[in-house]
Amino acid sequence: MQQIPVYAFTGFLDSGKTKFIQETLEDPRFNAGERTLLLVFEEGEEEYDFSTYPHQNVFLEVLDQQTVTTKQLSALQKKYKAERIVAELNGMQQVGDLYMRFPESWVVAQEVMFADSTTFMTYNANMRSLVMDKLVGAQMVVFNRLEKGADVMPFHKVARAANRRVDILYDYTDGSTTFDDIEDPLPFDINAPVICVGDEDYALWYRDVTEEPQKYDGKTVCFKAQVAMLRRQKDGIFAPGRFVMTCCVDDIEFCGIPCRYADAKTLESRAWVVVTAKITAEKHPLYKGEMGPVLTALRVEKNAEPADPDVATF
Repeated sequence: MQQIPVYAFTGFLDSGKTKFIQETLEDPRFNAGERTLLLVFEEGEEEYDFSTYPHQNVFLEVLDQQTVTTKQLSALQKKYKAERIVAELNGMQQVGDLYMRFPESWVVAQEVMFADSTTFMTYNANMRSLVMDKLVGAQMVVFNRLEKGADVMPFHKVARAANRRVDILYDYTDGSTTFDDIEDPLPFDINAPVICVGDEDYALWYRDVTEEPQKYDGKTVCFKAQVAMLRRQKDGIFAPGRFVMTCCVDDIEFCGIPCRYADAKTLESRAWVVVTAKITAEKHPLYKGEMGPVLTALRVEKNAEPADPDVATF
């Protein structure tokens, strides 16, 4: 089955998505004549000008992101014999909900988020779940309409809290752009003989170790967690972890790591423990064929005091 690359552009209304897509399709390095299906799920003030494109094999369709079906998308791809998809998404809808309806052959090649710096912090304060939804999957976020010399740290902090790997580009009103180069040192020493993870740092450590397990391979860690038992593996293994809130109260989930422990059966579910364990990067069913962290307990201290705070946040 031939894969169809999808270039997705997210962000709220009037954040600059249409202008960027227009300029991209005007660039002969991107538009070399490939048959391109341009899907618009949100109509703003800007309109597409097809007369400026170096090639005319671009076909526009305006769709409702809430109701569009896999069958409709497949039919449009066949109708235009599209070799790739460029999609302008609706900022008020969840990205993942649409991706679930993509045809099987469609593969997201790149996701870029656009954010108007003059309104972004307001959106983040009032619609944080939608902001996090866009940032989590993006390869790059562009903060535009910035005045030269403006403080970019608030934008940096929000983006990094959602996605440590996202590239951040600042686009200034004078036409200049700069990439974010602010370093974020981890609040724990990963080169220490034992990495001590504080209660307030669990969420950050969990994300870092699951995103880059090889970085922690062979290291020893100590942290406070609650006991969870794995459904498929019950003998000699459990999953110490914490409940983590990524963006709002409705988005709390348990984030645990499989841990080999001979006396796992003696542990009570949801009890608090302090775990000291060796980390290895390996494949495990929880990671669906991918490499991830697996712990081997060196010591498990029972009857620990609950972590403060009990729900971790990024």
